[in-house]
Amino acid sequence: MIRVAIVGATGYTAAESLNILLHHPQARITYLTALPEECGPIEEVFPQLRGRIDLPVEPLDLDKARELADVVFCCLPHTVSMDYVPQLLDAGLRVIDFSADYRLASPTDYQQWYNHEHRDPGNLSRAVYGLCELFTAKIPGTDLLANPGCYPTGAVLGIAPLLSAGLADPDDVIVNAATGISGAGRKASLLHHFPERNETFEAYAVGTHRHQIEIQRVLEQLAGRSVNVLFVPHLVPMERGILSTIYLRPAADVTEPRALDALVSIYETAPFVRVGNALPSTRYVARTNLCDITVRLVGGRLIVITAIDNLIKGASGQAVQNMNLMFGLKQTMGLL
Repeated sequence: MIRVAIVGATGYTAAESLNILLHHPQARITYLTALPEECGPIEEVFPQLRGRIDLPVEPLDLDKARELADVVFCCLPHTVSMDYVPQLLDAGLRVIDFSADYRLASPTDYQQWYNHEHRDPGNLSRAVYGLCELFTAKIPGTDLLANPGCYPTGAVLGIAPLLSAGLADPDDVIVNAATGISGAGRKASLLHHFPERNETFEAYAVGTHRHQIEIQRVLEQLAGRSVNVLFVPHLVPMERGILSTIYLRPAADVTEPRALDALVSIYETAPFVRVGNALPSTRYVARTNLCDITVRLVGGRLIVITAIDNLIKGASGQAVQNMNLMFGLKQTMGLL
């Protein structure tokens, strides 16, 4: 039985993780922590857990974490996680980090895109990027796993097979993606207040969104060369989901069936990726760990479309999938 602690247990990704882990046949939630002002019975934070889990949310005690847990889901914000991860590793715990703090191998990239000096650069090379379908072989031996961002999950799963097969130009990658409001997290803000978001659809952080560098660096690692990515995120007035529409310049001899076959060949054994002719919709992946993908060849462009649930495949579900791989379990265990 895997004993799981959650650090930062009061956010949306923690709530989704708790819900999944409660149905996991080989995992047991043993310790929940948060800031002192957020502590108390978990059912007061998330009433949906009433009668399902009887654990308090407490301030983090490393000795207690070491005693009670085998792995920690670190659900802390960017720039905060790096202060806790080294202590958790030193305590002998395995860590799945939900923040961006260990997704970028270069401290310079982190400084540029997060406007923050990385305080734990020594562990950057230790971390494994946990996009399960494309880094499967690296995950089982790691004790520090960087859980991918939600936008990069949908984008990279759609792009990487076509770049790796030489079917698309790596110097011309455009990603338009739209997300539900839960991607902004649980903390209240005017920008994400219901009257501000309802009945509106808009782009934001054009050319500056932090997931652009994550998408680019992961694609470069997989393609073995530089990749030029333009990423434009959008907000839509729905709770959850990400739909990514990706524009690639095809190689001269590419056909639509050949591009689809490249996706099928990469993901034919991936239990959570569904490749087909149907156009993906967030409705049909909501509250699952699935990613739906298709491709079209239109107007001299390959158009790849992917759909995921940003809180499940884009965060908590993928974390459980990574946990399964880390501990030698079937990667589908406990997941839909």
